[in-house]
Amino acid sequence: MRIVVCGAGYAGVTLAKQLERAHESEIVLVDQHPYHLIQHELHRVIRKPELADVISLPLDSLFDRVDVRVERIEEIDREERVVRTDDGAIDYDYVAICLGAETNYYDLSGVETHSIPLKRLAHAERIRDAIDSHPSGRAVVGGAGLSGVQVAGELAALDPEARITLIEQFDAVAPNFPPNFQAAVTDELEETGVEVRTGTTVERATGGAIETVAGERLTYDTFVWTGGIRGPATFKGERPAVRSDLRLDSRTFVVGDAARVIDNDGKAVPASAQAAIREARVVAKSLTALAGDDSATGFGPRTERFAFDSPGWLVSVGDGAVAQVGPTVLRGKSALALKASVGAGYLSSIGAVRNAVDLVNEELGSSV
Repeated sequence: MRIVVCGAGYAGVTLAKQLERAHESEIVLVDQHPYHLIQHELHRVIRKPELADVISLPLDSLFDRVDVRVERIEEIDREERVVRTDDGAIDYDYVAICLGAETNYYDLSGVETHSIPLKRLAHAERIRDAIDSHPSGRAVVGGAGLSGVQVAGELAALDPEARITLIEQFDAVAPNFPPNFQAAVTDELEETGVEVRTGTTVERATGGAIETVAGERLTYDTFVWTGGIRGPATFKGERPAVRSDLRLDSRTFVVGDAARVIDNDGKAVPASAQAAIREARVVAKSLTALAGDDSATGFGPRTERFAFDSPGWLVSVGDGAVAQVGPTVLRGKSALALKASVGAGYLSSIGAVRNAVDLVNEELGSSV
């Protein structure tokens, strides 16, 4: 049996590792890049370019028997059960679509043209170069989700003399998170020197200014956009809805940010690294059960169901951090230590122990 895993983000790498350990099926992992990027630490590279090697892991180093193919996926033909790439076609018995999400610009005039996203190492380099080109200038970060919070904090630490403004259309940073977590994140941002402006909706952007729905004009030297996500090109920018079994059909699973997941408790699952990793573990169990069944008619082995029960949330803010564990919110060194341990735990789980040690040293060293 051949299982093709499309995408080498958190979901894809976790799933391929779990499958490699579980049974002897042929596993093919396809991604256009030869490395796995630790996305939740990408903002650190803006200030510390040397971290690029720590958070960028060669795919060939992570697996013993997974067939890693560095190819760009052009189409997933579910009727023919074929993944078509720029280098040919790969047939499959089961496919897991783990292609993640792309930056959503919501068709706002000029925003995509004039802003820099943060999805790749090259984006972090562009942001750093933009800040270095305008010392003590003004940077605007659009979108105050966890990614935007981390970018704003990093920019404030990179250039303490710059004016960093974080804008958000909703009434609080970290929308959809508990109020006590939101309050702690806001306090951490403001203490880092970030100007927080909630209730600010972008209408359009030009080469030097952002215009809001309310008629304000915010000038900038650097404009970073983290305002939302959309589906991958494979789904034409859409994120298909899947239920708790994470299946589009009997042969197709969608895992991670590429889908809008409703879990076994009927709750919408937030797009996040921890959700993607947990979903991948559930799908690995389902595929392991299906590996011994050749009917795949829907009457075979019962697949696993996913229920998302988050133990908490973590976010970096410059040299600080905020952590929520149950109802408790932590700040300062304890939050930073927790964030470092969680990141190191993930790296260790995929076999990157040396990178885990380096990441802990970098995270905790920044707080000294």
